[in-house]
Amino acid sequence: MKTALTIAGNDCSGGAGVTADIKTITMNGVYAMNVITALTAQNTTGVSGIFEVTPEFLKQQIDSVFTDIFPDAVKIGMVSSPELIEVIAERLRFYDAKNIVLDPVMVATSGSKLIDDKAIEVLVQKLLPFARLVTPNIPEAQILSGMEIHTKEDMEQAAKKIAGLGAAVLVKGGHSICDADDLLCEKGKMTWFHGERIDNPNTHGTGCTLSSAIAANLAKGKALSDAVLGAKKYISDCLRVGLDLGQGSGPLMHNFILREDVENERV
Repeated sequence: MKTALTIAGNDCSGGAGVTADIKTITMNGVYAMNVITALTAQNTTGVSGIFEVTPEFLKQQIDSVFTDIFPDAVKIGMVSSPELIEVIAERLRFYDAKNIVLDPVMVATSGSKLIDDKAIEVLVQKLLPFARLVTPNIPEAQILSGMEIHTKEDMEQAAKKIAGLGAAVLVKGGHSICDADDLLCEKGKMTWFHGERIDNPNTHGTGCTLSSAIAANLAKGKALSDAVLGAKKYISDCLRVGLDLGQGSGPLMHNFILREDVENERV
């Protein structure tokens, strides 16, 4: 069985972070493992606290995974300090990890900041060049590219700049730029993925879910463009169900295929 590891923070409300990653990887037919970078106190309305693990314990977790069940793909999510990013970069290089998908989580859906300012520079220098794909949304792409993004042409220019840092890049256009259209820049080639704009305000954890689905597809041996296409279909199906939980931006229904009404339709 193919395997994938998520290295990210824990969302106690279950909508984002490693909880969403594990659900996503599992529902995409891959065995899921996790390394925790931080515990967060959060729900659909915001983040009230972050408790980081120590660099030493982070290293222990990564070593425990790689020395026993070597992952076919690695997804990296929220890492909020330079010290932790340094450990992740060093360990993944040491083990020559493959199919690394970096989701540069900087701001939560609720608007809460999730990363230390100093960590961004270390992430760009030490981790991004080692990734196969980086998946910034528009606000994150603006930070990584150093330019404002207002149009599709801006997205293409920003993608070129970010790709110049060493990894293929998927700029996600779901922040009122071009509906749900995403742009993949891989080895100089630009590919647009035209998505369906689904009328659902509950988008907590969409970035985590998309990057984890891509990682799962890469673990199964799919080409990068096919991995992205499959992940976009999965996340659209999760959104289309219209799950409505919590008082803020609610979570997706990662296990939509297991709904009772779907099961009844199969009988």
